[in-house]
Amino acid sequence: MKVRPSIRSRLVRVGAALAGLLITALLLALWLGGPRPVAPLDSINAPFAQLDYSAMPPVQRYTARDGTALAYRHYPAATGQPQGTRVVLVHGSSASSRSMHPLAQALAAAGFSVDALDVRGHGDSGTRGHIAYIGQLEDDLEDFMRATPVAGGSILLGLSAGGGFALRFAADPRAGLFQRYVLLAPFIGQDAPTGRPGLDGWVSVGVPRIVALVALNRLGISALNHLPVTRFGLDEQAQKFLTPAYDFNLATNYRPSMDFMANLRAVRQPMRVVVGGEDELFRPDQFAPLLAAGGVAAPVTVVPGVNHIGISLAAPALRAVVQACQ
Repeated sequence: MKVRPSIRSRLVRVGAALAGLLITALLLALWLGGPRPVAPLDSINAPFAQLDYSAMPPVQRYTARDGTALAYRHYPAATGQPQGTRVVLVHGSSASSRSMHPLAQALAAAGFSVDALDVRGHGDSGTRGHIAYIGQLEDDLEDFMRATPVAGGSILLGLSAGGGFALRFAADPRAGLFQRYVLLAPFIGQDAPTGRPGLDGWVSVGVPRIVALVALNRLGISALNHLPVTRFGLDEQAQKFLTPAYDFNLATNYRPSMDFMANLRAVRQPMRVVVGGEDELFRPDQFAPLLAAGGVAAPVTVVPGVNHIGISLAAPALRAVVQACQ
C-alpha cells in the first residue's frame, strides 16, 4: 500500500523530532550526568595516614606492550622459610602499591616473594584516572608476568576493586598465568547481593553519563571514553597520592564484567575469599552463597571485628590472608 505524501512527511517529521529528542537526551547525559562530588570517607582515608612507609621499597618499572613504563614494588621473600611462590598484589579503587605495603610486608615475612603493582591509571603508572581502552589492564598484567618470570608459581591477590579485577582476570583465557587467586573483600558488581547500600559513601557514579557512553560504544564510538564517570571520597591529604576519579575505560575495566555471574562461571583456577566481619561496604555473609551460585568452590574466611580497609591492615586479617596464600 502506498503512503500518501502528507502522511509520509508527517512520519518523517515525527521521526526527526524523536531523533532530536534522543540526541538532546544523550548530550545532556554526557554533559550533566557525570559523578557528583562525594564527601571524604574517614574509614578509608584515615588508616593510611597512620602507616609507616619508611621500609617501603622503591618503584621499579616494566615496559608494557604500548611502550609505557609501568610501576611496581618488589618485596623479596624472607630468607628463613622461602615459600617458592610469588604473590602479585593489585590494590583497591583509587589506590596504589603504597596501600598494600603492610600486607606485602606480612607476606614477605611469611616467605613469599611479593610484587605490588601500581595498576595503570594509578600511582606512578600512566596518567591517573585514565587508560587507553577497555582490556588494557589485562594486557598490562600479562605483560608484567612475561617481563618478570619466576621459577615457582604465582598467586594473584586483589583488594576490593582489585579483587573484582582479579575475578575478571580469573575468567580470562590468560587466567592460567596464575596458579591461584585470593580476593580480599572483592567488589563483585553494583547489583550483586554482596554490596551494601552505603557503597555510595565511598564512590559517586555518574549513571546517566555511563548509560550514554555505553550506547555510543555499542555504535562503535569511543572518542568520549576519557570522560570521568566515578569519583571517590578522598580527603585533601589522600588526593596527593590517590586517584580521585576514573574515566569510562578505567571504571569499566577495573572490576568484573557487568555480567559478573558469567565471570564466576568461567573460573577454573583455585580461589579463596577473605573479608572482614565488620566490612562497611560489603556483606560478608553473602559471598559464600554467591560463589556457590556461580559454581565456584572457593572457601570464604570472615575475619571478626575487621572492617573494609582493615582486611589489609589489621593483624588478624594479615594472618588470615597469609594462611589463604599457603
